[in-house]
Amino acid sequence: MRISIPYGRTRLEADVPDERMLGVYEAPLPPPASDPAAEVARALDDPIGSPRLEDLAAGKRTATVILSDHTRPVPSRWLVPPMLERLRRGNPGIDVTLLVATGCHRVPRRDELVEKLGEEIVDRERIVLHDARNDAELVDAGILPSGGRLRLNRHAMETDLLVAEGFVEPHFFAGYSGGRKSVLPGVASRETVLANHCAEFIADPRARTGILEGNPVHRDMVFAADRARLAFVLNVVLNPDKRIVRAFAGAHRAAHEAGCRFLADACRVRVPEADVVVTSNGGHPLDQNVYQAVKGMTAGEAACREGGAIVLCAACGDGHGGEGFFRMLSEAESPDALLRRIEAVPRDRTEPDQWQVQILARVMRRRRVIVVTRDCDHAMLRSMGLGAASTLEDGIAQACAAAGPGARIAAIPDGVSVVVERA
Repeated sequence: MRISIPYGRTRLEADVPDERMLGVYEAPLPPPASDPAAEVARALDDPIGSPRLEDLAAGKRTATVILSDHTRPVPSRWLVPPMLERLRRGNPGIDVTLLVATGCHRVPRRDELVEKLGEEIVDRERIVLHDARNDAELVDAGILPSGGRLRLNRHAMETDLLVAEGFVEPHFFAGYSGGRKSVLPGVASRETVLANHCAEFIADPRARTGILEGNPVHRDMVFAADRARLAFVLNVVLNPDKRIVRAFAGAHRAAHEAGCRFLADACRVRVPEADVVVTSNGGHPLDQNVYQAVKGMTAGEAACREGGAIVLCAACGDGHGGEGFFRMLSEAESPDALLRRIEAVPRDRTEPDQWQVQILARVMRRRRVIVVTRDCDHAMLRSMGLGAASTLEDGIAQACAAAGPGARIAAIPDGVSVVVERA
């Protein structure tokens, strides 16, 4: 069987003996919308639990639109122009700010904004890049259910109308992305993100892919969106080729929940326990660095037996993705020791990138992880405790050697688009 796995802006392929293959497991999503603009217009014309965006804009002096950043595959070129048009249709004089939700990521470069939004919007509109460390741009918004201090970007808090674009996909500890995540972590302070991503919450068995009910991370996020008065969201579900399948618009809770219900039925895959799982982070832009690629590894974790191996195809052209993330892993005695240390950190002492290290250490403690990349330093990967390969064939060979004779292989081409259940 020939398997094909997303990698950067292309794909990697390899032949696997039929007798070794358990199968190829992909989300049973409906086909993409034949007319993305019409699908977005449909959602905006009939919002869930909310007046239309143009009606919300009437009588407002200012509006802030929260945008996803360069690390997310949100098709903003399809979403932002109709949102702006409707805001101005309802109120031609409304003063609009586009606020890029960087969370704790680096700010995007101009070329990345142009790729995402188009040159006309980048040149014409007022764009503010959120900086989670800039105290002058942050305001207090109360105390999270977790007890952490909630501080949010002032452009979000002080506007008359706050709206957001985004996408809904399985998320490895928030349950699903989209909706409330535009606010927390999107436009929250570093201090607030650290409180929400504490070791206690990440270790909670309900803080997992596809779970919202009882998820402490999700609970904080919804509270933050309510405090910010997030009035309206336009979220989309994408297929593995990043094409729009369905759009959901309306009140942030109702529209997001509708998107999650749709996706819950369309992204669950039942996978037999495998000795080796071959997967990816869905290609560009989600596989720009090792930090982001941890998401795809958790799909492998869900399907791979303890003692088995995960082969993750990810370009990681930006390297490790965070100095603290790299340092904690490269200096660790072992994944087990690192995990014990992190899980003992109190809520109010969370360190930057600790949550991603915690999840990666959890995966690595029981499974070998081999990253297939032609664009990242293999020595750096090995110093972090990861395996490295330049070709998919070599990655699979290494994994089979680690998993033992007769290793059975499952392929999950896009690890961030599925909720894996054991068959």
